Amino acid sequence: MQYNLIDADAHTVDPPHLYEKYMPKKYHDDMPKMVKDAEGGDAWEFGRGVAARPLGMVVTPGQRYEEMRWLGAKYSEFRKGCWDGKARLEDMDFDGIDAQVLYPWPSFVNYFMDHPDDGMHKATIEAYNNWIFNEFAAADHKRLFPMFQMPNLGIETSLAELRRAKREGYKGVILLRYPSGNPELSDEDEPFWAEAEEMGMPLHLHISIGGATRAQAATAGKPQVMAAPAGNFLIVAPFAGFAIILIKFIASGIFDRYPNLQMVSVENQAGWIPSALEFYDDRYWRNRTAAGSTLKMLPSHYFHRNWSASFIIDHYAVQNRHTAGVKNLLWSTDYPHHGNDWPYSRKVIDDMFYGVSDEDRHAMTCGNAMKLYGLENS
Repeated sequence: MQYNLIDADAHTVDPPHLYEKYMPKKYHDDMPKMVKDAEGGDAWEFGRGVAARPLGMVVTPGQRYEEMRWLGAKYSEFRKGCWDGKARLEDMDFDGIDAQVLYPWPSFVNYFMDHPDDGMHKATIEAYNNWIFNEFAAADHKRLFPMFQMPNLGIETSLAELRRAKREGYKGVILLRYPSGNPELSDEDEPFWAEAEEMGMPLHLHISIGGATRAQAATAGKPQVMAAPAGNFLIVAPFAGFAIILIKFIASGIFDRYPNLQMVSVENQAGWIPSALEFYDDRYWRNRTAAGSTLKMLPSHYFHRNWSASFIIDHYAVQNRHTAGVKNLLWSTDYPHHGNDWPYSRKVIDDMFYGVSDEDRHAMTCGNAMKLYGLENS
């Protein structure tokens, strides 16, 4: 396989047969079901009495911006590459992309991360992992690299599932909650970081991590599904809080204890990183004594050594790549969500990387991903 262009963040959409085929029959009465949205489009009802999630805005390849909508989208109308691996390869070929790193549909995992029933929670997460690896990515495991979705069942289950992911051939895992299940970083997470470092398994944070425990979520009447966001939500940056998450990880000293641990910020853009690193370092010098910091190096050092960050359209990151870190940046498309520009990825790259050296361009659009995931040209 010859890699020249790697998409570091693409998604799938749950196919109509996923849950019935991959979930145990004892959960079929309560498993997610397809329903219709208010405009006759297809939607997923993840839980009884919970607002259904329409497919619009997550099935947009080839659409003009003006055609994108929340309601009325149907499986029969959108590209099969959204949920079929062989069709995805055809879409990738047409777009000039050699490989994709794959993430699930956020609505699905966000709902079940907080599901109060342990069995249902684990069954749905396992259904997704089994489908994405053994069906979707089986179309070509040298081009389709799904990340293993970690469940939210405490540290022992997290460790067992991390080992399973490595054993089954996944190249990384996704964390939406901390391995311990606690709402914030804690000492209980330490065995997970140690194991991930020893395995050489990259850990991916897609937009965010943490939040209420499953017990707290159940008490608060969650989980819920965002049915059809509108208004200012559409222009609010979803990555606004990641700068805080990043410094929490760095300031905790994790990367002194596990210097080879690799983590990835996914779909949080990267143009903000140079400013954030400057701020972190300045405040470290000013406040390290009063704060009792035991960090061995500047915060920016840990980012450049231990983190990668994916971006979609981000001219600021590309133009400030030497401060953000050329070796830390990963280009992506977000296919098939409304952030993607299929089938014009090569044009988007040409526009965004104007004046960038071939070496830097290759690193950000291919080479960095190859190194992170242990890929080789042959």
